[in-house]
Amino acid sequence: MDELTRYELVLFFHLLGALLFIAGIVLAGVAFEAARRRQRPAEIALLLGLTRVGVALVGIGALLVLGFGLWLVHLGGFGYGAGWIDAAIGLYLAALALAAVGGRRPKQARLLATRLAARDAPVSAELRALLNDPLSLAANYTSAAAVLAILVLMVFKP
Repeated sequence: MDELTRYELVLFFHLLGALLFIAGIVLAGVAFEAARRRQRPAEIALLLGLTRVGVALVGIGALLVLGFGLWLVHLGGFGYGAGWIDAAIGLYLAALALAAVGGRRPKQARLLATRLAARDAPVSAELRALLNDPLSLAANYTSAAAVLAILVLMVFKP
């Protein structure tokens, strides 16, 4: 396999990873925001269950993006001293850390909503507090902003 073909193949899988990563973020975010607006625990549990699919896509995409992205740096001869690459890696790590922090309360909310739905109970103040936790919201939205910044860096390579 010649270098150009290898580079194109690696780029394809890097971009595929980016698409899965972004699709997972969007799916998880939309399902979570829809769950926050629901009044029945069964609906909340269902929508928060859907976020798990988004999280799985994020995980697969994150692995592909990182692995093939690092390979692209090598194949493209960019070097790790390039500021845009170092910034993208730093933002990537920050985004994943923030998403991990931001995902704790929604997971707790999903479990609580499932228990409430099984008892046919109404939405509790505890569930509503978990869904509207300001730290989780800030962490998740900041994580999404970091991913957007990575996209800008990858497109424009300043």
